[in-house]
Amino acid sequence: MAKKSFKDLTEREILALAIQLEEEDSRVYAEFAEGLRENYSATAKVFEEMQAEESRHRQSLIDQHRKRFGDHIPLIRRQDVKGFVERRPIWLVRPLGIKTVRRQVEIMEMETRRFYQRALQTITDASTRKLLGDLEEIERQHSDFASTLEEKHLTRTARDEEERSRRQLMMLQIVQPGLAGLMDGSVSTLAPIFAAAFATHKTWDAFLVGLAASLGAGISMAFAEALSDDGSLTGRGQPVYRGLVTGVMTAAGGLGHTLPFLISNFHVALIAAIVVVAIELAIISYVRHRYMDTPIFSSTLQVVVGGALVFAVGIIIGSS
Repeated sequence: MAKKSFKDLTEREILALAIQLEEEDSRVYAEFAEGLRENYSATAKVFEEMQAEESRHRQSLIDQHRKRFGDHIPLIRRQDVKGFVERRPIWLVRPLGIKTVRRQVEIMEMETRRFYQRALQTITDASTRKLLGDLEEIERQHSDFASTLEEKHLTRTARDEEERSRRQLMMLQIVQPGLAGLMDGSVSTLAPIFAAAFATHKTWDAFLVGLAASLGAGISMAFAEALSDDGSLTGRGQPVYRGLVTGVMTAAGGLGHTLPFLISNFHVALIAAIVVVAIELAIISYVRHRYMDTPIFSSTLQVVVGGALVFAVGIIIGSS
């Protein structure tokens, strides 16, 4: 699509574009506030006030346009002008991550400030230059403005609540799917790998079986997790991202005790693989205890017994 160069814009078009930018920023802040309200209610208030600030900027620009050019404001948008950064619609994602939002705000403020700086090089009307200069200075101070709002709204209690929400989201979106994948990959691939090892006594054959089993399990678990729910009701995040975490951790769990079979000596490779299995089961037990509040003894017993049973099945089948 053809775009117009900024240097070719008239003063009226620059003013109209400034109005559109302030309106868009205001609506984005409103979306941020709505997206953060459930998990970060105090920070949502910060963005509500920032939305009100942008609305006041927009009204000032509209008043200036009416004064100079009349009531009709030309429809010129950021996507019609060269040089603007393409914004990813992260504000439509639910649930929103607080750090991602704050980074996006910094980018928005920087881009709007640069726009006003460029506009001041083109505008000649004194009253318009004063207005744009004032707005540019306000955008420059927005970081301090946001900090002031955070001090006002984000009390110690509010920060503690947001930290708890962040931990809960991390549990739902990363730890739980990652742990499920690691357990499935570590345990489910034990039988085929060790069955192949004991059946052939060839480390390369065992490695190929383990590689196929690990990657196959990773792909299967990724699709199963991504298709399990869309995260809209459970708060478990985007299905694609959650499926990717599960699939990668599933494959990693299987590849951990597959890689030792790259060692050509069968007995050395077997011992190394068993040691890796023990380490994997210990990691799983600790993660379940650390993040799932499972007693360490109970967690270790459950994981070790399950892993031992699958391991035994592989040895029995491979030795028969």
